Amino acid sequence: MPRILLIDSYDSFTYNLASLCKRAIPSSFVHIIKNDALSAKSLFPLLRHFDAVIIGPGPGSPDIQDDIGVVRDIWHVADDLLIPVFGVCLGLQSLAIEHGAEVRRLNVVKHGQVYRIDHIDTDIFQDVGTVQAVRYHSLHVDLAGAPDIVPLAWSDDGEENGQVVMGLKHRKKPFWAVQYHPESVCTHGGGDDVLRNFWRLATEWSSAHGRATLPWNPSIEAAIGPDWPSIRPEAIAHVDEPWKPVVTQTVQLPNPSVPRICEMLGVEDDSTDFVMLDSAAAPGRFSIIGCLTPTSPRITYAVGDQAVQVRRGSDVTSKPLGALDIWAWLTAFMRTRKAHGGLPDVPFWGGLVGYLSYEIGSQTLSPLPPRPGSQNQHPDVNLVFVERSIVLDLQASVAHVQTILPDDDDWLEETVRKLQTFSSPATDRSARPPSKPSEVNGAAPAPVVTLPARDSYIDKIIAAKEWLFSGDSYELCVTAPTRVLAPKVATAVSRGTSSSWELYKILRSRNPAPHSGYVRLHPSTLLSSSPERFLSYSRPPDGVCQLRPIKGTVRKAPGITRAVAEEMLAGSTKEVAENLMIVDLIRHDLHSVVGEDVHVKQFCKVEEYETVWQLVSVIEGRPDKSLSEKSRADLGWEVLRASLPPGSMTGAPKKRSVEILRQLEGADRGIYSGVVGYADVGGGGDWAVIIRSCFKYDENPTAPPSAEQSNGVKNGHSRHSSATNGTYPANGGGMPPSTFYENSTLNGAVLTNSPLTDEWTLGAGGAITALSDPVAEWEEMITKVESVLRAFVDLGSS
Repeated sequence: MPRILLIDSYDSFTYNLASLCKRAIPSSFVHIIKNDALSAKSLFPLLRHFDAVIIGPGPGSPDIQDDIGVVRDIWHVADDLLIPVFGVCLGLQSLAIEHGAEVRRLNVVKHGQVYRIDHIDTDIFQDVGTVQAVRYHSLHVDLAGAPDIVPLAWSDDGEENGQVVMGLKHRKKPFWAVQYHPESVCTHGGGDDVLRNFWRLATEWSSAHGRATLPWNPSIEAAIGPDWPSIRPEAIAHVDEPWKPVVTQTVQLPNPSVPRICEMLGVEDDSTDFVMLDSAAAPGRFSIIGCLTPTSPRITYAVGDQAVQVRRGSDVTSKPLGALDIWAWLTAFMRTRKAHGGLPDVPFWGGLVGYLSYEIGSQTLSPLPPRPGSQNQHPDVNLVFVERSIVLDLQASVAHVQTILPDDDDWLEETVRKLQTFSSPATDRSARPPSKPSEVNGAAPAPVVTLPARDSYIDKIIAAKEWLFSGDSYELCVTAPTRVLAPKVATAVSRGTSSSWELYKILRSRNPAPHSGYVRLHPSTLLSSSPERFLSYSRPPDGVCQLRPIKGTVRKAPGITRAVAEEMLAGSTKEVAENLMIVDLIRHDLHSVVGEDVHVKQFCKVEEYETVWQLVSVIEGRPDKSLSEKSRADLGWEVLRASLPPGSMTGAPKKRSVEILRQLEGADRGIYSGVVGYADVGGGGDWAVIIRSCFKYDENPTAPPSAEQSNGVKNGHSRHSSATNGTYPANGGGMPPSTFYENSTLNGAVLTNSPLTDEWTLGAGGAITALSDPVAEWEEMITKVESVLRAFVDLGSS
């Protein structure tokens, strides 16, 4: 059976190309190595064990050694080691310049755009017919000085770039390449058929030149690695314990109010942990409330630590990672806590609930030391193991009361009794209105908002575009934090209850979202109104993984009908290109773990949400049948590891984009653009991207304020009130023009940081492409910030 070596230049489409190879070359084994994994001296003898080499795409330039690695040497292999090679994008550029061509920048870059490819209908394009192909490149090759390179295909860019080489071959050696991306979901006519032609030409050349592939042996696999797909050995848990039974009682609950049930369960006690994942708007259906006990296991971990902290009440245990990474540790933790017997239609029976930071994902891609002077106080992993829960089915108006604790009948009966006697309000998405914020001398202070500096943010967008033009990225999601100093609610302070819960109810009312949530796991409190599901995976044996990236949003307003929204989103070259890049990236992430069975179920469809129209794609994958049953059972954490950080919040290629963004943004993102959700004891999971959300840090949430500290309002300026530093009372004075600021009112009071205030962080940003206008991107970022800031205005005006 054919054995293919695919050399990966740290791209985010590599596994899509591997899948294309498996389709085009039947029964083939595909082995994938990084372009810097082996030296030429170590790699070349191993080529005798392969039938062909694929040179994948990647960021950067073919004339930079760090970008191209061993690929440069492949084109100069000695005649006795010569092997058929097929290059894609960076692979084409490298083949060309190593034989005399020059690499140049395009006048107008082409990222995520579909073009007709004209070809000569021979060689790799024989009988291919019409080709509509996706292009991801800002560089191209000029073949004037390359007599041994024969062009096979072109794209006519007219006045923008003229005629651009899209396919070529070496005149004497078995080398072929294309500039476009044959593996993209939107390439039609130049994918499988071109790879099949390459394989036909490769086998003909090998036969004609007497090239015989040497037998495979374990020593070769030790150097190259196993064929794709495969699961990391450390990611497969080796300990099994008897599965626990899930005990469920179902209660009919007309018009269930999620907030009021949370209040019944004690959410207003700010000294305790509390977790609730909330379908506050369509198309959400289930809301999950964790009924924590004083000894519910809390798991925290920070990037770079060698141990995981597990807390049960006041007892804290440090669990060394040893040879495992955090993902393998979490897999093993859940493996010993499997459960069965819950209702199959209920997505959560119990399990881990909480958040994972942006950095926990970015460190997997590009391990880096902590920033000098980094002040990220929030854990990167902050989860609680939920053994008792209430899952509200908002469509069926029922509550499922569940426990995986033994001998827990008394709690079940008591909780069911409370729900049965519970008086529901007329609507299912409201609770009693929040009380007024703290007041001193009759003045209700306005929240103080510290926006990112406008000029600095625009400069970052301009710098990001230069990275796009240089070929290092196709898209960069540039973000920045906004800080809000807000008053606590007076009655909450007097009662010792949760002011953050009052804020969540306002946010839920003002910006309802299908992936809302209130997660209070001290020292962190997260209020989510996220519209974007990141990853869900169903329980084994099915194990379907689904991702639903959103790229493209239009807020509802008079005159913005579905037809108008579709024209603005699905009809926009920029919006579709952004979405396409993320779709191709997500396909790669899924392929890397589950294997070939990955499909785009929906591409760039405009969906209606409560307050916006959004451009949504749906990608699904199922685990390869060649994977062991145990591997498939533990697949959720491995898919999550491979998919973080969310591609919609980074760009593509993801690794290089994450490195660029770390440099551009200058600070850790922390909780923002991580994920919030759950891992179920039955093997499923559901995680949402943390956007349209805010979070805060409480060093000691139960400490009462002293008399001196209680005066959190004064007439005058504080470190949070200098307009020259981009900090403003939320009142319209000195702010950029926007509906939010114009509609706010000044009450004459300025806040300082005290126990009567909370300091919140919320992030926002946007996908920067070559078509982005920096000023428009700034305004879009501010619009996203305002979707959360409105809750603080309501809090201040209550």
